Amino acid sequence: MKKTLLLLFLLMSAALFAQTQTITYSINPQTFEDTTPITITVDGSSINEGTWSVTGNALYLWSWSYDINDTAQADSPSNGSWTASNEASRFTYNSATDTYTKTFTPSVYFNRNGIGKIGFLIKAKDGTGAKQSQDILVEVGTFQVNLTAPVENSATILASGSNFNITATNTNGLASYSLKANGVVINTVASASSYTYLHTSITSNQTYELAVTQGATTITKKFSAIVNPNTVSAAMPAGLVDGINYNSTDATKATLVLDAPLKDFVYVAGSFNNWQPSSAYAMKKDPTSGKFWLELTGLVSGVSNTYQYWVVKTTPIANSPALVKTADPYSTLVLSPYDDPSIPAASYPNMPVYPVGQSFEVTVLKTGQTPYNWKVTNFTKPEKDKLVVYEVLVRDFDAARSYQSLIDKIDYFKNLKINAIELMPVMEFEGNESWGYNTSFHMALDKFYGTSDKLKELIDLCHQNGIAVILDVALNHAFGRNPMVRMWMNDPDGDGFGAPTAENPYFNTVAKHSYSVGEDFNHQSLKTQYYVDRVIKQWIEEYKIDGFRWDLTKGFTQACTANDQNCTNAYQQDRVDVLKKYADYSWSLDPTHYTIFEHLGTDAEEKEWANYRVADPVSKGIMMWGKMTDQYSQLAMGYATNTDISRMASASHGFVANRLMGYAESHDEERVMYKSLQFGASNGSYDVKNLNTALSRMPALGAVSLLVPGPKMIWHFGDLGWESSIFTCNNNTVNTDVDGTAGDCKLDTKPQPQWVNNWLGNSNRSKIYNDWAKMITLKTTEPVFLGTPTIASASTLSVNIKITNSNLSSAQLKDVLILANFDTTAKNVPTGFQYTGIWYNLMDNSTINVTDVNAVINIPAGEYRIYGNKVANLAIEDFEKGNTVSLYPNPVSNYFTLNIATTKVQVYAISGQLVKSFANGNTDSQFNVSDLETGLYVVKALDENGKTQVMKLIKK
Repeated sequence: MKKTLLLLFLLMSAALFAQTQTITYSINPQTFEDTTPITITVDGSSINEGTWSVTGNALYLWSWSYDINDTAQADSPSNGSWTASNEASRFTYNSATDTYTKTFTPSVYFNRNGIGKIGFLIKAKDGTGAKQSQDILVEVGTFQVNLTAPVENSATILASGSNFNITATNTNGLASYSLKANGVVINTVASASSYTYLHTSITSNQTYELAVTQGATTITKKFSAIVNPNTVSAAMPAGLVDGINYNSTDATKATLVLDAPLKDFVYVAGSFNNWQPSSAYAMKKDPTSGKFWLELTGLVSGVSNTYQYWVVKTTPIANSPALVKTADPYSTLVLSPYDDPSIPAASYPNMPVYPVGQSFEVTVLKTGQTPYNWKVTNFTKPEKDKLVVYEVLVRDFDAARSYQSLIDKIDYFKNLKINAIELMPVMEFEGNESWGYNTSFHMALDKFYGTSDKLKELIDLCHQNGIAVILDVALNHAFGRNPMVRMWMNDPDGDGFGAPTAENPYFNTVAKHSYSVGEDFNHQSLKTQYYVDRVIKQWIEEYKIDGFRWDLTKGFTQACTANDQNCTNAYQQDRVDVLKKYADYSWSLDPTHYTIFEHLGTDAEEKEWANYRVADPVSKGIMMWGKMTDQYSQLAMGYATNTDISRMASASHGFVANRLMGYAESHDEERVMYKSLQFGASNGSYDVKNLNTALSRMPALGAVSLLVPGPKMIWHFGDLGWESSIFTCNNNTVNTDVDGTAGDCKLDTKPQPQWVNNWLGNSNRSKIYNDWAKMITLKTTEPVFLGTPTIASASTLSVNIKITNSNLSSAQLKDVLILANFDTTAKNVPTGFQYTGIWYNLMDNSTINVTDVNAVINIPAGEYRIYGNKVANLAIEDFEKGNTVSLYPNPVSNYFTLNIATTKVQVYAISGQLVKSFANGNTDSQFNVSDLETGLYVVKALDENGKTQVMKLIKK
């Protein structure tokens, strides 16, 4: 039980399936109805509270209940969350006897009647990191049934023609017994207190139900017998891949392929055989590859089928199950009995129904699907050097938590001028309230945010507006529902979940790095590499994803141990090589695909990737996440220590090209604004801990981060000065886990004040948004920002950044000087202009005459200046205001018209590239853009008086 519950919460747990403590307990009375008060007593000497970091004897009950037939399981409403148990579930400690007690009435505590069994465990308030006991199951009621053979819910493997013995007993007097096999009654006993039946000559799979009735109460026990079909060896047709292979010419057929080394036979059970597979659904085995395969026939085009593999090892190793029922590892859509009931119909309308009577995830198979009709089929990605990425957690972007929310707010992204969105993981993850890193099916889309077509609609819309879409992928690890974990697992308690065994061809039994999350993939395994390649291919080809941000790439080594952080952080050749291999495969499918690693390691290792294939005709190079949160937080707070931001530049890491995706904020670090409000500096009259003062400093933070050449990233709503802590809990309290017992709330769903309180209508917040939008426009349209930066490398509150693009002429904007004062008083900030003459403030085009390149400039506290040697082309004061010029029609198919006479009209791609130019246009002249691709463009028009106007154009 705990293994299915924990997966909602244990993203950062280092030992998801670590050894639990075995406790000594008693229940009084031993036999009870659900309306009887009971007391659970735990022997304190059987628990080592210190290993759970428990203080003050704070132990909690985590419990669940089943109905009379061991189905319809439900958690106790008193549990709370796994990371923060409710006080209502806390045990009472008796120091005199060293015991913990908890008294309750089951029907009240679980808020239900008709309880047949309760389950519970003992845990710390925060149960992460194996801070819990073993699972305990207790029967409820004076009338109880004991299935003595076989084990309840078990699957017994039989040779064809074997006999099968079934025995049971009951309490509280005589009862009647009725045994069904595959839904048909095969034996009855009218009145007995025990039962024995021998089912003889079994040649097909059997699903049994033994119903035992006493008075008005019936208890049903379920179990099964699986017949060994003696797997047929047959060559697999050429060209098949693992997973579902749809027949391109016959929608009544599909071929399934499963790679299951060391397994003896596999059945395919599904809606097409009423979940009772005969020998016709036993998979064949290819003698060359060893893979199992089966062609399905008689399918109906457009109908959703569901299926599982029944994977069998007739002589399993100790604690490993003989039979595992699992969805397809290569599923692109799965149904979950755990998560699907709480998915809103508005987010996923007409979701296929999970099949009654089954357990664990099932795969959806549907022939004759209509492909998505992409409007943009040849999207040109923004250059890596110009990328400004907006990192988004769909769950926390809007209260509706859906792709539709992002679609509805596409103007928010467009007006900010970002040119890429990075979605935190949307692959099938465990639970619904998640960051998504607890992935279970890497090729399937999680349904909580919406349908496959809705995500494609979002991607298509972004492409129409010049915005790339990057997907955060967690391929270092998988979690316990993953089929490749479950097919080779230790499962001593028989609940269907467990950690990998030594036989597992995909996963390590112990993590080979010190940042263990979930179960650790072995990336030296060729089978793992094949799986990763298939994942890459799925998202590039099916969803047109423009790039991947690879989570936790430090975990891709086999050279270290879980306790050796020095090894994990050091250069590892196997990790370098395999990650290059994955990048190569991505580029083989899409030469312009973005590859981004969250490595945060040594320069020696990172530059191997950053410099990799940058000299290709289509320049490659892997972008590296560049965490600079501490330094930028110090600047925002107004403290001069640890403020050296020189490593925001790629060259400081040894990268030959701009491949450092630097950022001041990401989902993993505390919010800059929160730290400013909590710990900001003050001089009395100027206090950074004041909200509006802290907000006023954020534009300057953007100037000294976003404009540094190379790709950059914004964590969502930093552009509006989001000030809530990342440790904000569901109840809006902040818990930074000071004592290690209450959970840090980092993964909790966050509130949505940015929309409810109309932050864009707040002048202090919208100034950040608007200033950053202009900075991003400068970065993405002005070639100077492809140049070389010089960042004063010192811990100071006076930031000085010089940028020069030596490839440009002196007649162009080729030199920029960025100054900022993060002190709490006005300061004379050293300048160091590149030369004397007229310089322009690029934010408003005002001018200064520089006669002394080393003259200081007085800048008020928290403000900044951006100077250039020439006026910026597109970042002018009236940018996109369109006061005097109208462009119509818009969107445009072939021609557009301007209502003024012009001397020059230029059309720019959103990336800043000039794509069309016209001269000497008259009033109402038509400008032919029929040859342009669908998307968003910027039109720059120069009128007869030399005044420039800039406006958007949407090509349809």
